[in-house]
Amino acid sequence: MLRAVLFDMDGTLLDSERIWDVSLTELATMLGGVLSAPVREAMVGTSMARSMELFYGDLAITGRDADADAAWLDLRTSQLFAAGLVWRPGARELLIAVRQAGLRTALVTATSRPLVETALHTIGAEHFDAVVCGGETVAKPSAAPYLHALDQLRLTAAEAVVIEDSPTGVAAARAAGCAVLAVPVAAPLPPQPGVVLRDTLSGLTVADLRKIWAGLNVS
Repeated sequence: MLRAVLFDMDGTLLDSERIWDVSLTELATMLGGVLSAPVREAMVGTSMARSMELFYGDLAITGRDADADAAWLDLRTSQLFAAGLVWRPGARELLIAVRQAGLRTALVTATSRPLVETALHTIGAEHFDAVVCGGETVAKPSAAPYLHALDQLRLTAAEAVVIEDSPTGVAAARAAGCAVLAVPVAAPLPPQPGVVLRDTLSGLTVADLRKIWAGLNVS
């Protein structure tokens, strides 16, 4: 039986990858460079540490204090988050429907907890039974974030479906053994076993999620 839905945040529930675009572009400009589109795409869903590696490599920058630059990014992004966040199409409606159906929920994101706490003012902390943030486990694409969420929910991977948008997040969910519904936004996703692809969450119902889960758990 499907008992839980585990949600990614940036790009899945919230249209916040565009906000990260702004803060990353501002930092690149401050450092005299321009972040390329392919590298920005590769950052989607990754840890802050990995993102900074990609960022510096793309701009051919060495000798920077990565922790200080990451702190600047977090602060600037937090300011932008506080100014207002926009739901992805259909995400709010689906989240509410999942809760009303009595399913357990978790938010599993690579974003740091202070930023997530800001975002939860929009999403609603009451909608989640567990929240796993960046830096609290080994980062995606490791299975650790999703396994940690399942542990908090006291459920197995076979009882959950994960909703993700990025290749990194999908890899993490699959490594944890979960069925995955993927709605790519900022980075393309190829068809792959254990994953159902959709263009949008709009119109998706809990009954649809149950069918997706059942179809991916056929032995």
